[in-house]
Amino acid sequence: MKITLLLDDLERTLEIHISLYRDEKLSVSKKAVKKQAKEVEKAAKKAERQAQNLIKEGVNTLEEDYSVGQYGKLPMNQSQKKIIKYLVDVKELDLKFADKKVWVRGRLHTSRAKGKQCFFVLRQQQFTVQCLVSVSEIVSKAMVKFVALITKESIIDVEGCVRTVSQKIGSCTQKDVELHVEQLFVISASEPRLPLQIEDASRPENEEDPNGLHIRVCQDTRLDNRILDLRTPTNQAIYRLQAGVCELFREALKKMGFIEIHTPKIISAASEGGANVFEVSYFKGSAYLAQSPQLYKQMAIAADFDKVFTIGAVFRAEDSNTHRHLCEFVGLDLEMAFHYHYHEVITVIGMMFVEIFKGLQDRFSAEIAAVHRQYPAEPFKFLEPSLRLDYPEAVAMLREAGVNMGDEEDLSTPNEKLLGRLVKAKYDTDFFILDKFPLAVRPFYTMPDPHDYKYSNSYDMYMRGEEITSGAQRIHDPEFLVNRAKHHEINLEHIKAYIDSFRYGAPPHAGCGIGLERVTMLYLGLDNIRKASMFPRDPRRLTP
Repeated sequence: MKITLLLDDLERTLEIHISLYRDEKLSVSKKAVKKQAKEVEKAAKKAERQAQNLIKEGVNTLEEDYSVGQYGKLPMNQSQKKIIKYLVDVKELDLKFADKKVWVRGRLHTSRAKGKQCFFVLRQQQFTVQCLVSVSEIVSKAMVKFVALITKESIIDVEGCVRTVSQKIGSCTQKDVELHVEQLFVISASEPRLPLQIEDASRPENEEDPNGLHIRVCQDTRLDNRILDLRTPTNQAIYRLQAGVCELFREALKKMGFIEIHTPKIISAASEGGANVFEVSYFKGSAYLAQSPQLYKQMAIAADFDKVFTIGAVFRAEDSNTHRHLCEFVGLDLEMAFHYHYHEVITVIGMMFVEIFKGLQDRFSAEIAAVHRQYPAEPFKFLEPSLRLDYPEAVAMLREAGVNMGDEEDLSTPNEKLLGRLVKAKYDTDFFILDKFPLAVRPFYTMPDPHDYKYSNSYDMYMRGEEITSGAQRIHDPEFLVNRAKHHEINLEHIKAYIDSFRYGAPPHAGCGIGLERVTMLYLGLDNIRKASMFPRDPRRLTP
């Protein structure tokens, strides 16, 4: 193993030597180039002989030669240490690096050549810095011309001096400094013809176009070329914030004693007892992709895990081509036993959402600002503790606003949005909990309200007037569960294992299922869930 590390190190050292030879002015003669090539070849053979000798002798000079950096301890020789010492990320480039020489790797975002100099922008994820290469004692005119011809989106290594600027650079994230280039290597060249331009895909939606061109990249073009589209600063911010939602979800629940579990995604029967399932061949029979981890979360509670959560894919075979439906999405699901009343669970869920919203504000303010520069939206507002309304209250608010609906009628999408606006106007919050849904519109395993059988111990939660989670107290009595399943005309054989899991004693429990993409979309005020799904799957899209 040690010898292998040494060989790898020698190979990397050789690459560095080759790069240093390439650093000579591009205007040198052909004879000099040939001479350099021979020297490089000679160095390669010498390194190979050294490696073979070390293998024979069993020597490992790297045993205690480590460089501690961003990725922990990595075996590294002295030549590499000299270079890696000055390797920095674009986001770190500020006044503290003034007049220092650094190495930076990134993508060529844009370039503009004029005479003996070329300005270009180096992009690293969502961070950008302005670079300048100009003819000097160490930079030839040929090098400037070479830089000007590098294709956009190519990955390049740049060495140069960090210089302060007299005026802030408005077009880059690093506004106080620029990089004066001395060396540049193309690591991976991009195709010259791009299916979309990153700067076009990054334009603010409310931006006035003085030239009247109104350049925009349509959604299908973005999704067909998703790899390029995901490079925009906005998308870099969206998916970092989305990762933050998962991180905060885990943190909040773990602090409250929850255990993370993982549930099957290939199951023997429809999770919700409905028809909107994907059927797949399973050896000599058939199986289904899970619509929800619902049944397995409940089994975990019956197995005395008390409080559980899971994060995983959920599949819905719904032929819906709306702004908020996907055939595959990420579910944030939780389930817990309670002692006295299912409102204990509602309180926990409400506290969890507050922790997520506060965490996003504190940790991802830069990402939120980046998204809103392209997709303007009002800041997300919430109350602590969360607002909770009973279903009859919501119906009364809608009727007062002119909506004609029955007591046991489910909320339509337009009525949900109207209710969201009414709640925002009255309570100044974009997040609220709606409790006591009519029993007729809920799944078979939902516990009826013991005081009014017309309603149920179930709830939905809303962000900006759209549902992001649905939950309920579950029926934990097996005989009662059988009766409710029969009422919904569900084949008992298909859910036998589920019903049997309650025959040996199960505590009262409740939970919910949350759509990660919807939370991301609505928190940021985006207009389409496909903007919050890295590789969306809907009835018309199965690639990339």
